[in-house]
Amino acid sequence: MTEPATGGECPGPTTVLVIAKEPVPGRVKTRLTPPYTPNEAAQLAEAALYDTLRAVRAMPARRRVVVLDGRPGSWLPAGFDVRPQCPGGLDERLAAAFAESTGPTLLIGMDTPQVTPQLLAPALDFDAWDECDAWFGAAEDGGFWALGLAAPDPRLLRGVPMSTDHTGAAQRARLTAAGLRVRELPPLRDVDTADDAERVAAAAPGGRFAATLARLTPDAGR
Repeated sequence: MTEPATGGECPGPTTVLVIAKEPVPGRVKTRLTPPYTPNEAAQLAEAALYDTLRAVRAMPARRRVVVLDGRPGSWLPAGFDVRPQCPGGLDERLAAAFAESTGPTLLIGMDTPQVTPQLLAPALDFDAWDECDAWFGAAEDGGFWALGLAAPDPRLLRGVPMSTDHTGAAQRARLTAAGLRVRELPPLRDVDTADDAERVAAAAPGGRFAATLARLTPDAGR
């Protein structure tokens, strides 16, 4: 089911894809364990996903899609389609997500709950693609948190080494090598470790992620 943008606004020109994993204990945010239990790590993952989807929902979009590993749950708000992730490595899964989209498309992850509508706005405004072929948001750990393509082409992602400290540089180099005009989104920190979680919560103290972190008190003896 696809709904128009909130507040009666006209849908924007861009499809937004959120690549996500069902927040199941033991399957998500495993690097948070320890100090958090698998169940607590899953609660933090669900909160991060909630905040991310809320930010996306607040922006005009032609279509909003969760590209999901797993099954949708109560964390999924109205206004999003759900599409299953394909098998394979992360580069193949991201490539397949773009392959099933037409027209300008922005893909983001679920690991940056500090994202806001204001941060997304440059890539989702109605003039976002004027003299622009791609949007790129670097992650502070060397990866990337956002990738937008005016004309989705899965070949731009296949074969890019993922989950390394040079993934972002390699992906951006792939864009420029293809002759694309690239604009930047602000760099953000992914939530991978407990230290990341604390820093991200401090950057977005009003979100569900920060509230969830605040009520989880890790036991140093675990």
